Amino acid sequence: MTLRTSRVRALAGVLALVAGTLTVLAPPAAAAPTRYEAESATISQGAVESNHTGFSGTGFVNGDNVAGSYLEWTINAPSAGTATLAFRYANGTTSNRPSDISVNGTVVAAGRAFNPTTNWDTWATATLTAQVVAGANTIRATAGSAGGNPNWDYLDAEVQSTNFTDYQAETATIAQGVVESNHAGFTGSGFVNYDNVTGSSVEFAVSASAAGPQSLTFRFANGTTTDRPMSVTVNGTTVAVSQSFPGTGAWTTWQEISLNAPLNAGANTVRATATTVNGGPNLDRLRVSGPGDTEKPTSPGQPVCGDITSSTIKLDWPPSTDNIGVAAYDIYQQGQLIATAPAPPYTLTGLSPDFPYQLSVFARDASGNVSLSSPEANCRTLPAPPDGVPTQPGRPTVSGVQPTSATVTWGASTDDNGVRAYLIRDHATGTVLHTVTGTPPATTSGVPLECAHTYQLDVVARDTANQLSTPSAPSASFTTGGCGTVPQPPTSVAGGWDVPWDISWAPDGSYALVTERDTFKVFKVTPSGTKTQVGTVPNVQTTGGEGGLMGLDFSPTWNGTTDQEVFFMHTASEGNRVAKMTFNGTSLSGYTSLLQGIDKNRYHNGGRIRFGPDGYLYVTTGDAQSSGNAPNLNSLNGKILRITKTGAAAPGNPFGTRVYSYGHRNPQGIAWDSAGRLWESELGNSSRDELNLIQPGKNYGWPTCEGTCSTSGMTNPKYTWSVSEASPSGIAIVNNTIFMAALRGQRLWRIVLNGENVSTVNSSFNGTYGRLRAVEKVPNASAIWFGSTNSDNNGDGSADTIRRSDIQ
Repeated sequence: MTLRTSRVRALAGVLALVAGTLTVLAPPAAAAPTRYEAESATISQGAVESNHTGFSGTGFVNGDNVAGSYLEWTINAPSAGTATLAFRYANGTTSNRPSDISVNGTVVAAGRAFNPTTNWDTWATATLTAQVVAGANTIRATAGSAGGNPNWDYLDAEVQSTNFTDYQAETATIAQGVVESNHAGFTGSGFVNYDNVTGSSVEFAVSASAAGPQSLTFRFANGTTTDRPMSVTVNGTTVAVSQSFPGTGAWTTWQEISLNAPLNAGANTVRATATTVNGGPNLDRLRVSGPGDTEKPTSPGQPVCGDITSSTIKLDWPPSTDNIGVAAYDIYQQGQLIATAPAPPYTLTGLSPDFPYQLSVFARDASGNVSLSSPEANCRTLPAPPDGVPTQPGRPTVSGVQPTSATVTWGASTDDNGVRAYLIRDHATGTVLHTVTGTPPATTSGVPLECAHTYQLDVVARDTANQLSTPSAPSASFTTGGCGTVPQPPTSVAGGWDVPWDISWAPDGSYALVTERDTFKVFKVTPSGTKTQVGTVPNVQTTGGEGGLMGLDFSPTWNGTTDQEVFFMHTASEGNRVAKMTFNGTSLSGYTSLLQGIDKNRYHNGGRIRFGPDGYLYVTTGDAQSSGNAPNLNSLNGKILRITKTGAAAPGNPFGTRVYSYGHRNPQGIAWDSAGRLWESELGNSSRDELNLIQPGKNYGWPTCEGTCSTSGMTNPKYTWSVSEASPSGIAIVNNTIFMAALRGQRLWRIVLNGENVSTVNSSFNGTYGRLRAVEKVPNASAIWFGSTNSDNNGDGSADTIRRSDIQ
């Protein structure tokens, strides 16, 4: 007889197959509903009344007949889980009075219908379910039309504990297997197809809030008639020598097998390994019965630099605390990880001499939970001890000249401590066009160049002490060929900015709105350069790094009268938010939070928002310096989200949630080409920045991959750059050519598209205008606006300018 175990459910028993016996696990206890009277809730634009019969308590709430009036209850949940929310209401009109229901700021039911109840003395109940956190939760009902809300009597809330944690197989460590999605019925983004060999395996990183036995439930499919047994180990100890995974009838028929095993508090590994030449079954997920460790360590204290040399800094800081224990500390230079320390103090090595470092420390526990940032330490290494500068490189020769590139070859330099890099420069201006690194660095390289430009190139060697050689003799003069869609010398539109982060044009193209990240101000800018502040976005906080007031976009149907909605993404007290305000063409007013639950940190906040051709809002979110967020489909971080104007998941999303794509580190720019394909620019960590073609449901690799890799289930970028040449932010598309602003690279990259691929890549304005962040196409013109952000914490402090460049 084949035992088919039931799925673990909140209100049903769990069948666990343990050592050949059938064990019934008792269902979690259900709590009785708790009643929250409307008259005791928070009322916005409404009043408590008692002039209609049949209400509970001392009265009911009659909301004003305006869109946006709301009632907000605060309910208490004994634990995180699924809440059943029953709203008792009366609607004595003949029309539906829809309401947006949000939980802790996140809309869980947009435009929920509250239909007529015959008269105001007749009460009805509308029920829905939503996820809540342990402790206090806010439940808000916001009127979605000019008729206002119905009359509210009370809210009954019953919370069923979520007594399990799911781990998707496709995000686990796979040995001899591939991620696939060609059989229906899987959860998450796919499943693992084991190779048909003994020893193929999937290993899950599992966390537990406390030590003790827990149920491990594997969801699988076996479309053969042959058992595919697997050994199961926990933390290297075998808990099942040959656990049966029998045939399920078809590859689209999924079943569950459960067994019990002891887990440690914090991090654990659970591995399922095939024991026969048939390999394992298709594995969908592992469900662990108890809650995982989700508590973040506290933030480390103020780091202090000591024992500074030309290449080392001893960094010390007050340690963090954690409910289970801190496993390590990650040390960042601005937004890039440069070291991991077991504990303070820690000596950083291999640093550049005479260089300013802005260091932040983050605590991480064994379950991968990452703290918020420590305060920042600003330290500078000492100048390098005197030694010989590199010798002059040989004169470069240029070959293979194309309109946007050429190959350059030169004679090697020598140095007493080794050459660290070669800088290939425009001899006329001294601008570095390309940097070649390595041990030792190569003496030939391709170089991106501008179209229809005459060059002489020289080469400078740099040693380990950052000393530069005498420039080589210049190459022979050469001229690149002409090509279309070339940025022309720009003109200034408006200056005097303080970190202009994003630009969004009004639908009629008569002006643009611009956000300032650190001042939280919004400005209206006309094509002629007239600049007027129209308001400040409330509830914004900075992170001391890359958070604050970031992206904005007009509603696609904005007209200043019947549609006045403008949308923003910003950092707030609890994390990052998507919000909307009213803009009548002159000033901003009102404020509604649409989407919360997006973690924040000093860096990696994402922040770009754009309405797509389909009318839905796309949102880029960074991993909040916790790389485990990126592949986790239950997290809103490290994603591109696709949502409605109310903050709900857009119809047709690949997982039925707000997530559109995942596996992102810090996505910044998004834009659509003429065929409606979505392109995205992304900041890498220490080696490669990326340009990605975004497709729904795809995993873009972080943290498994940075740049191109060959890991199954990962989607590779269409083009990559070194982080010194790019650190990309905004992108715009003109005539199927992407223009990408570069921060650290201090240039505007030009990327010509050929369908779903990249044909040619080169750059303009190399080092001319400093750090570039915002870039946006000018409506009804072959032109772009782009803005510098030299006034931010990574720039030289100079005021910023927005410029216009025609594309010819």
